[in-house]
Amino acid sequence: MILKIQEQECSEVKQKTQVTSKWWTILGVSIGVFIFSLDVYIVNLALPIMVESLHTTFAISQWVVLSYLLAISIFVLSASKLGDMWSKKKLYIIGMIVFTISSLLCGLAPNIGLLIAFRGFQGLGAAFISGLGTAMIVEAFPVEERGLGLGIRAGVFGLGMMLGPTIGGILITLGDWPLIFFINVPIGILGILIVAYFVPSSIINGKKQQFNVIGTIFLTLMLTCLILGITLLEEQNYNLNIVLFLLLLSIISLVLFLLVETRALTPILDWKMFSSLDLSLGLGLRFIGNLVIAGAIFILPFFFKLVKQYPPDKTGFLLAIPPIIIVLTAPIAGILSDKFGSRIISLIGLVLMAIGCFLISTFNTKLTIVNYMIAIVPYGLGIGMFQSPNNSAIMGAAPKDSLGITSGLLSLSRILGQTVGVPLVGAIFSFVTLKNTQLTRNIDVTTAPIASLVLGTQITFLFIAILLLVSIVVAICLWWFKEKPVSPEKLISD
Repeated sequence: MILKIQEQECSEVKQKTQVTSKWWTILGVSIGVFIFSLDVYIVNLALPIMVESLHTTFAISQWVVLSYLLAISIFVLSASKLGDMWSKKKLYIIGMIVFTISSLLCGLAPNIGLLIAFRGFQGLGAAFISGLGTAMIVEAFPVEERGLGLGIRAGVFGLGMMLGPTIGGILITLGDWPLIFFINVPIGILGILIVAYFVPSSIINGKKQQFNVIGTIFLTLMLTCLILGITLLEEQNYNLNIVLFLLLLSIISLVLFLLVETRALTPILDWKMFSSLDLSLGLGLRFIGNLVIAGAIFILPFFFKLVKQYPPDKTGFLLAIPPIIIVLTAPIAGILSDKFGSRIISLIGLVLMAIGCFLISTFNTKLTIVNYMIAIVPYGLGIGMFQSPNNSAIMGAAPKDSLGITSGLLSLSRILGQTVGVPLVGAIFSFVTLKNTQLTRNIDVTTAPIASLVLGTQITFLFIAILLLVSIVVAICLWWFKEKPVSPEKLISD
C-alpha cells in the first residue's frame, strides 16, 4: 500500500514537472522567436530611412534584409542537424548569444557595407534560433497538444511582427535607425538567462554522425548565386550575361549538392522523409506563403512613404494591424488543427491571404484607413490560419529521431520564401514602376512618379494573389490524387 502511494506521488511529481517544463520551454523559445520576428519587421520599416541616412540605393538596401536571410538559409540545416546530434538547448543558447552581440554591432555600423556584413553575422545566430526552437517545442508538448504549442509560437512570432513596426516607428522617430538594433540586446540577454536556467535538457539522437562540410559549401554557393542573380535583375542597366551566369552556377551548385548528399554517409538531409506528401507539400506551401508575406511587408512601407507620404510612426501603426490579427488567430488555428486536421484549416488560411492580396492590389492615392482595413483583415486572418496548422502537419509527418532536421527544413522553407520573395517581388515592383515612368531611364525606383509607384504596387500584389490561388489548386489536386475518391471526412483529416 505504501509503495503504491509512493508510486502515485512520484507519478504526480513527474507529471507536474513535465507540465512545468513545457511552459518553460515555450517561454524560452518564444523569447528567441520574438526578437527574431521583431528584428525582421523593424528592419523592413527602416529601409526607406536607411536609403537616405546611409546614402545608398533601393537595390543595395535590400541586402540589409537579404544578407540576414541568406545567412539563415545557408546555416539553418547545419544548425538543425547539429541539434539532432548534440544538445538543442546549448545550441539554442549559442544562437541567442551570437544574435545579441551582432545586434549591437549592427547598431554601431558606420556604413551600409558593414551593416550588411553584421546582418549576415546576425543571421548565423538566427539560424540556430529558427532551426531548433520548433523541435524543442515538439519535444516538450504531447502529440495531442502539438498544435497548441506551435500555435503559441506562431502567435509570439505575430506579436514580434506587431510590435516591430510600432516600436520601430517610435524608435526611428526618437533616435534614427540604430535604435532598432539596440533594442534586441536587453531582450536577448533575458532570453539567454531563461533558457540556460529553466529550460530542461533536450533529447539527443544517439546515432554517430558527422558534419557535412562539402554539402554546406555547395548549398552556400547555390543560394548566394540565386539571390544575387535575382537582385541584379532589379538594376535597370544590369548585364544579362552576368545574371544568366549566376543563375546557371546556382543550378550547377544545386546538382552538385544533391549528388554529394545522395552519396554522403551522413547527409544533411534524409531524402526518405520527402516520401511523405504532408511533409513535402507542407514545405512547398510554407515556401509560397512566406514568399508572399516577405514581399508584402517589403513593398508596403515604400507605398506608405512614397505614395501616401506617411511618417514612420503612422506607417508602423498600419503595418502592426496584420500581426495583431495573427497573434489572436494563430493559437486558435492551432487548436482547430488539433481537432479538425491541418489541411482544411491551412487551406482556408491561404484562400484568405489571396483575397487580402487581391484587395491590396486596388490601393491607390485615395486609399483610406477603412479601405486598408477591409483589405488587410482577411490577409492577417489568412496568415494566422495558415502558419500553425501548416507547421503542425510538417512536424507531425517527421520521424521522431529527425525532429531537429525537420524543424530546420521548416525554417529553411520559410527563410527561402523570404529570401526569394524580397528580390522577386522587388524586381516585379521595380520593373513595372520604371517601365511606366515617363522620366529618364537612369533613375532609382524611389524617385519615380507617384502614378508609376501605384501601378507597380497594384501589379505586384495582383501577381502574388494569383500565385497563392495556383498553389491552393495544386495542393487540392495532389491531395485528391493521393486519396481519391475523396470524401469530406478525408479532406479534413491528416
